[in-house]
Amino acid sequence: MPALLEACAITKRFPGVTALREVSFDLQPGEIHALCGENGAGKSTLIKLLSGLHPHGSYEGELRLDGRPAAFRTIADAQRHGIAVIYQELALVPELSIAENLFLGCEPRRGALIDWEKLYTDARGVLASVGLDLSAETPVGRLGVGQQQLVEIAKALGKQTRILILDEPTAALAEREVDTLLELLRGLRAHGIACIYISHKLDEVFAVADRITVLRDGATISTHPTAATSKTGVIRDMVGREIQDLFPRVAHHPGEVLLRVDALRAAPSRDAAEQLHGISFEVRAGEVLGIGGLMGAGRTELLMHIFGAWGERRGGTVDLGGRPLPAGDPVGALARGLALVSEDRKRYGLVLERDIGFNLSLSSLGRLRRGLLVDEEAEVRANQRFFASLRVKAASLETVVGTLSGGNQQKVVIGKALMTEPRVVFLDEPTRGIDVGAKLEVYELVNRLTAEGKAVVLVSSELPELMGMSDRILMLHEGAVGGEFTRDAATPERLLAAAMGRTPAAA
Repeated sequence: MPALLEACAITKRFPGVTALREVSFDLQPGEIHALCGENGAGKSTLIKLLSGLHPHGSYEGELRLDGRPAAFRTIADAQRHGIAVIYQELALVPELSIAENLFLGCEPRRGALIDWEKLYTDARGVLASVGLDLSAETPVGRLGVGQQQLVEIAKALGKQTRILILDEPTAALAEREVDTLLELLRGLRAHGIACIYISHKLDEVFAVADRITVLRDGATISTHPTAATSKTGVIRDMVGREIQDLFPRVAHHPGEVLLRVDALRAAPSRDAAEQLHGISFEVRAGEVLGIGGLMGAGRTELLMHIFGAWGERRGGTVDLGGRPLPAGDPVGALARGLALVSEDRKRYGLVLERDIGFNLSLSSLGRLRRGLLVDEEAEVRANQRFFASLRVKAASLETVVGTLSGGNQQKVVIGKALMTEPRVVFLDEPTRGIDVGAKLEVYELVNRLTAEGKAVVLVSSELPELMGMSDRILMLHEGAVGGEFTRDAATPERLLAAAMGRTPAAA
């Protein structure tokens, strides 16, 4: 039986770079095939070829569908052949109803008018196919991210999709929503729908995939049945070397207290209810304090408030370097030696249409002035230093940040923060959406910062990362401290219990 979809010796070139080098890949009917690789390995380029975004004629090699040559010239062309892509950033219209989103552009009609009765009837059937018990009239903007993800999949299935490509589908999902999605994919497999699953989260890959293909530097490195390989083997193929320790934390004897928070209470705005309740902690020089909790626990709000970029303080104090740090003054916080690497790098961390150099020095221009003007030579020297030390994979400082892979964008965000010469560094989900190799570089950077006597506050949704890279761990529950743990006392069970409010405040 021929493969459902094949990529045969595909080479794709862009000006100055070869993104794919004779890549071969095949997808069998009813198979979940995981595609793994570091950021920049060629995964996105390959799926853009398979989905018609890079049209036939713009690459060398051949695509085959059901054993016959395929020439997709547009996305719509690929969709007509049953191929749909679910991207990490969902393509839904928040103001429209679920039903309107499901059939946007192909609404059932009665003459020149939309047949609204049939639209909602058909929508209910499509929603049932993915197990969504929601009213088809509900505006999509009212749904959680996990539900929106399922609506996006339902939208694809409503178009008679045979091949579903999912690009980092769980990046913004809670654990329960991840389980729901994976169970849905298993159900689709049972009905003969094939899936290409792209994820950096190997636990998910091994839980759902039938086979795994690894790309590295634009080439196919390996394809194995999942049962015949291991996470260690996949990581080795991804990064090109053996990784002995995924969390290479080097502990240091903690020094002086650099940040102290006492009985902190804060609300989003003057008229809103409090979201942070009586939070107290301290972090010392040379120490990593991990902060965890379930989605909505207040982790990001806590960091943003201390930095001065979120909410109104209702009570409590924050001391930085032994002196009070007032609320609502991020410029002052930067000047005092506090830096924040935000969770949403594209929204808060980068100016995507500008180059690397512009982004790196953006928060440090005050330090680079000579009189009233920026010392451009000093700026370039500083940018080059961080560009080299962080090993940003780009042609030069003039490369536009929006063209970089996620891992390299994250390096630029971190570099921008470190160029301010901070003593305390807030890292909010610094490894979300980046590959294993880039994660290791972030972890090594954390070790370097603490070796230099800096304090790091690390927010992460991944318990292994929290446990592997933190010296102490603070778990939040509904905006309050659910528990605090030393490295030796932290276990997944105790951390999760604290996140759900089931442990005492100290352990």
